[in-house]
Amino acid sequence: MTPPTDFSETVRNQVRTIAQHGIAATAGLYDLTSMRLVRFAATITRNQHDAEDAVACALLKVVSDIEVLFNARNPWAFLLQMVRNDALLILRRKKRWIRVATKLSQCLNDLITAPPKVDALESQESMQEIWQALRQLPTEQAEVVVLKIWEQFTFHQIGQTLGIPPATAASRYRYGLAKLSEILGTELGSDIDKGLGAQELRDQELSRGL
Repeated sequence: MTPPTDFSETVRNQVRTIAQHGIAATAGLYDLTSMRLVRFAATITRNQHDAEDAVACALLKVVSDIEVLFNARNPWAFLLQMVRNDALLILRRKKRWIRVATKLSQCLNDLITAPPKVDALESQESMQEIWQALRQLPTEQAEVVVLKIWEQFTFHQIGQTLGIPPATAASRYRYGLAKLSEILGTELGSDIDKGLGAQELRDQELSRGL
């Protein structure tokens, strides 16, 4: 096993390389750290896919602003902190989303299992509301909601499917649920407001604190 001080210095050198040569050099940082970062994140998320999502989010931030990591006293320790914070955010949001998504999934279940006849579905008032609500979502939000709730994809898998970063998939999912709650009524909306609204500022502050 590489001694911690040696590995930290290796990470520092890789960050310097990225700062000098740009985004094209970030692949080296990923190859160097991803396995260790996922292993660390999994101790928090208890789930391989969520751990990969956390690492992807953290590395996306690094690519967006390498100076933050470059100026850190210990880039490796700072990167671990970034991954830890993203893992905690994913864990908290997942607990809230499970409650909201379960409620929404129950509403959508009949839509999924019923015969694929739009007229038959829209003849039922409740199914008509759900159908119309889904159709009112922007395509980019609707497709993420479908993949997350119906296919039970992780944000990493959604990102791979749609060609977007996992963090973007998570954002579209959150806004899609909020829009559906607004369209479908106050009961679902109140669950989302409690789950996503009350702690949103704290989540954003934690994210900025990276």
